[in-house]
Amino acid sequence: MAANSRSAREAKRRVQQMEAKRELRKEQDKRRKRDNVLAIGAGTAAVVVALVLQLTVFSSNPTEDEYAAAQAGLTSPSATPPVPPSPSASPTANAENIPKPETAAGKTFTGELKLNSGTLGVELDGTAAPQAAAVFKSLADQNFYAGLNCHRLTTAETFGVLQCGSKSGDGSSDPSFTWGPLENTPQDNNYPAGTIAVARSGGNAYGNGTQFFIVYKDTVIPADAAGGYTVVGKVTSGLDVVNSIAAAGLKPGDNATDGAPAEPVTIDSFSLK
Repeated sequence: MAANSRSAREAKRRVQQMEAKRELRKEQDKRRKRDNVLAIGAGTAAVVVALVLQLTVFSSNPTEDEYAAAQAGLTSPSATPPVPPSPSASPTANAENIPKPETAAGKTFTGELKLNSGTLGVELDGTAAPQAAAVFKSLADQNFYAGLNCHRLTTAETFGVLQCGSKSGDGSSDPSFTWGPLENTPQDNNYPAGTIAVARSGGNAYGNGTQFFIVYKDTVIPADAAGGYTVVGKVTSGLDVVNSIAAAGLKPGDNATDGAPAEPVTIDSFSLK
């Protein structure tokens, strides 16, 4: 009886060991699968971050702070409010050259942006973005944009804009004409098709200038250290003109999804009333 009892206990112990090993293997398999998913997710996020940083409307290469801000924007775009501008991102000495927001506050300006490839109907919102509307109304009245080009086109899946208005024609900003603050920036980092927004230097809430971009398909642009991009208005007609420009692609030799339009795009006139 004693021998039978020991044999039974030994058999039970072996069964328990086998069951414990099976449970351990199951847990290890689960852990490996979970780790693989996390690794794939991390790799995908890294690719997306790199794409966003490559395509965002920065006037210069992103800084480490801007990179961190873009990463934060991808994971939780509205979790925290935009970081206030740094001391260097303050009103410039040429503020007297900038139209006062009061000249546009509460007003809606409508007009046309005539490109060499077609005409867009546009509307600027002086209630949501009085400073930006005042600036672009003033520039339009001065015939500033006539003859300038649209130097940049992006064609990524979730980033489609046509950027225009660089005085030099190459996308560089005009240091004698910078202004702020940011206005009417999307809290969710989404810029719907038809949006007209203000391009600016990275990380600077007072880095707006004469350039603007037209969103021709729903686009996501993570906020940087200064915040998002001022939405000044919208396209009311003719967005198909920009879609046709995008469909023609980019100039050979440029980045696959970010460069100059294949066919040069110039502004014939920009009128607002």
